[in-house]
Amino acid sequence: MTRLFAAVLATALALTGLASSSAQAESGRQYLGHGRLITNDVIGDGFDRWRTGSIALSYLWGPEWQGQRPDAFGRMLELRFNAEIMGPENLVAPAAGDRPYTQALTMGVHSHFMAGAAEVALGADVTVTGPQLGFDDVQETLHDVMGGRDPSPVTTAGQIGNDAHATAVMEMGRTYRVGSGTGLRPFVEAWLGAESMVRAGADVMFGGLGQGGLMLREPVTGQLYKAIDDRTHGLSFVLGGDVAYVDDSAFLPSSRGYRLTDTRNRLRAGVHWESAKGTKLFYGVTWLDKEFKAQREAQVVGSVRLDLKF
Repeated sequence: MTRLFAAVLATALALTGLASSSAQAESGRQYLGHGRLITNDVIGDGFDRWRTGSIALSYLWGPEWQGQRPDAFGRMLELRFNAEIMGPENLVAPAAGDRPYTQALTMGVHSHFMAGAAEVALGADVTVTGPQLGFDDVQETLHDVMGGRDPSPVTTAGQIGNDAHATAVMEMGRTYRVGSGTGLRPFVEAWLGAESMVRAGADVMFGGLGQGGLMLREPVTGQLYKAIDDRTHGLSFVLGGDVAYVDDSAFLPSSRGYRLTDTRNRLRAGVHWESAKGTKLFYGVTWLDKEFKAQREAQVVGSVRLDLKF
């Protein structure tokens, strides 16, 4: 693991501790909760390719939670992290025109608030890319334990280089309750930066999921994960899908000859289980459409979260 990756990790932990201390010190502001989701294609279609693995982490502070977002920008803040590895279909001998090996770490601050009946998330990220992150060392360690092929020197030589990209992100949605245990949430989303896109879609939640709590959207799959507990015990289910138009991507640069697909589609399903003591389990599966013209086929990735409470 490189010194830069260690420094980034230490900075992230320091920012988390600092934000927690300062938020609790301010009158009416407190730590509200956190969410995380691990995504990997090994627990999806079983391959190690393209959008191969990521980890999303979120930490939230704000006024005492009353079952919905506050009505003003800046009162509730989310500290957001996403670490991801992308690669070609064959890590050892990539085909000509397949996607380049990519290491990316995104860090940002986002505010969640209500604008009338609309639920809004607005914020800014910085995405750092390249071998300076040292994620390939982590991947090789995981492959040593779990099995799998490491990227060859040819693959890493063609990877996306060291760089940093500022990104603005906005999501706006609205939750409609259909009966006592079902919710429908259409949404629109816009990104401008490391990837520039507009997206529209919807999620359907069964079993009371998200009612009274706060669900966040994982960036790769769009899966919803709990960040503020809604006290929903037992089984809950979620189905969703969306379509995006992507104008530009630092991960598939046009300067290298990559041609993006006309649309980027996703379909997903997931199951949540929570015990009365607070143990949480989530597994979701997501179909990801082709992202560039030379991509041979779509892929399926899996997402998991496990919180144990004794």
